[in-house]
Amino acid sequence: GRCEMSSSDDSRAILTAMAEAWSAAGRTWDAAGIAANYTDDAVFFGGRPGMQQGSAGVRGYFDSYAGIINRATLTLQDQQVFRLAPDVILAQGFGHFALGFADGRSSEFVQRTTLVLVRRDGQWKILQHHFSEKPAAPQLGIE
Repeated sequence: GRCEMSSSDDSRAILTAMAEAWSAAGRTWDAAGIAANYTDDAVFFGGRPGMQQGSAGVRGYFDSYAGIINRATLTLQDQQVFRLAPDVILAQGFGHFALGFADGRSSEFVQRTTLVLVRRDGQWKILQHHFSEKPAAPQLGIE
């Protein structure tokens, strides 16, 4: 069958709580606090070219913005949420980012988001995320 949520499913609330926890640490760009939302074996594509892997990669990624970003919040929007298993949630939609920079500038933008959350030892964490820009036109490789 399909993995759609029922109204009694708490998947959306879990997803919202995860974004709020991410933003709570992001408001002061607490790299360790942001990284604490991820599993020890997490993988993700963020704003840098490579794929981040494991605790060291996740922490290193967020540390790499120290002195550049001093605050960030993520608000998830238009999420399609699927409970793939009791301890696995898949969500895809859009994320509104609001960033503040060390030089006083700020920015806001929306990206496409895909997240996989898993519950381990009673705690929900991010196993995988993929954030990417919304393309202005199809990427056909012939531009």
